[in-house]
Amino acid sequence: MSQARNAILGRLRHRRDGALTAPTSDFSVVSNKQWSDEEKIDLFQQKIESVHAEVHRVTQDNWLETLKTLVQAKGLSDLLVPQKAAVGQAIRADWSETLPELRSYDQPVTEWKAELFSGIDGAVTDVRAAIAETGSLVLWPDQDQPRLMSLVPPIHFAILDAHQLKNTFYEVIVSEGWASAGMPTNALLISGPSKTADIEQTLAYGVHGPKELIVLIRQ
Repeated sequence: MSQARNAILGRLRHRRDGALTAPTSDFSVVSNKQWSDEEKIDLFQQKIESVHAEVHRVTQDNWLETLKTLVQAKGLSDLLVPQKAAVGQAIRADWSETLPELRSYDQPVTEWKAELFSGIDGAVTDVRAAIAETGSLVLWPDQDQPRLMSLVPPIHFAILDAHQLKNTFYEVIVSEGWASAGMPTNALLISGPSKTADIEQTLAYGVHGPKELIVLIRQ
């Protein structure tokens, strides 16, 4: 087996036409997928709701009031909110004492792991982009919004601006410059609340991670 492998590799190294080159890629099959702004929102909502996510179309003026209403309706006692991101600052600037307590991810996970995993009811994050074709959110976790904010609390509220909605994943890669600048080390693609399937292929939602994903699309 080793001799056969070496023979194959040897032929590849000594090809008559010189060094190996990557084949030319044709991305027209995905780059040609284009929808209008309204169609992208409709398609995104259809796709992500089909896997049990919840979508609310809001405006830049009323999104926070909608969030407050949802938080109260869900009966949350606390809410994990970023400190530096614009979304977190807007929430903290207009939050009353009658609403659930706002919490911060301001310490290493090792120091409050038990509380994070069992004592936080919900979390709010912004998003980097979203994909209409698949109904997916693209998050780029950082120190202000670590990935556990969107992966651990039972309810994840994601705030998405309509202009962040892209047609395809290919368009996200191009718009973010990942081909030239390199991909982030910890990008997350989220398509609905957590789900899993057993050996009989019975799909169950909310078994681990967020039991609910609620997306507010600001238009």
